[in-house]
Amino acid sequence: MGSSPAPFSDIGKRAKDLLTKDYNFDQKFTLSVVGSTGLGLTANGLKRDQIFVGDINTLYKSGNTTVDVKVDTYSNVSTKVTVSDILPSTKAVFSFRIPDHKSGKLDVQYLHPHAAFDSSIGLNPTPLLELSATIGSKDLSLGGEIGFDTASSLLTKYNAGISFNKPDFSAALLLTDKGKTLKASYIHAVDSCNGTAVAAELTHRFSTFENSFTLGSSHVIDPFNVVKTRFSDNGKAGVLWQREWRPKSLVTVSAEYDSKALNSSPKIGLALALKP
Repeated sequence: MGSSPAPFSDIGKRAKDLLTKDYNFDQKFTLSVVGSTGLGLTANGLKRDQIFVGDINTLYKSGNTTVDVKVDTYSNVSTKVTVSDILPSTKAVFSFRIPDHKSGKLDVQYLHPHAAFDSSIGLNPTPLLELSATIGSKDLSLGGEIGFDTASSLLTKYNAGISFNKPDFSAALLLTDKGKTLKASYIHAVDSCNGTAVAAELTHRFSTFENSFTLGSSHVIDPFNVVKTRFSDNGKAGVLWQREWRPKSLVTVSAEYDSKALNSSPKIGLALALKP
C-alpha cells in the first residue's frame, strides 16, 4: 500500500496547507483530553467579534470502529461512525446530524495499490451522489470527482486534477468549478535542515480571464517555534507564529494586513490548543 495514490481531495493539499492552515483571525480555544481506554474529549470555543460559539466533541475508539459525537452551542448533534477494514483496504463512514433528518450520509473509501476511490451517498429519498477516483502512484496521480443531485437530475460538480509528488516538492494542476477555474500550485522544501519551505498558488478564471496568486513560506526556527508568511495579489499580507510550549500544546498568533483597506486595522487572531 506504500505506492497507493492519495485520494483526490489530497491533490494540491501540501501547498494549500502551507498557505492557509492554522491562519486564524478570531480568538479560538481548544482543550483535548485523551483517555487510556480509547475515549477522548475535545472542547472548542470561538469568539468572533462579539459572538461566542463552541462545541464539545466526544470520540470513542474500539478495535476498527470509531464513534465521534459533537454537540454545539445551538443544540445541534453531529454523529460520525467510522469502520475500517470491513473489507481489505476499505473504510466506511456513516454520519448524520440532529435535528436535520435529511443529513444522513454514507461514505466509502477503497485504496488499491494503484488507485483510490471515494464514494458518498445521501441517505434520503432524493440523495446527493458524489464519486471521486485517482489512479497512479504516490509520486504521480491523476484523478477526478463528480457530484449528482437526484432531485434536480443535475451535476453539482465535476473537477479533475493531476499531481506530482516527491519528498522535497509537490506540484498540482486542478480544473475546478465545472471547468471554469484552473488552479496550479507548487511547494518546495528549500532547506530540510531548518524546515524552510515556499509555496505558490495561481488561479485563472476562464469566464472573466482573471488571474490571482498567493505566495507563502514556512520556517522552523527551532523544534518549538514555526513562522509562516503569505502574500496575495489582492494586497493582503499575513504572518503566523506558532509555538509548542509543551508537548502537543500550541499557541498560535496570526495577523493580516490589507494594503487596499487603508482605513481598517490589521486583523489579529489568537488560538490556544491544550492537550494535558
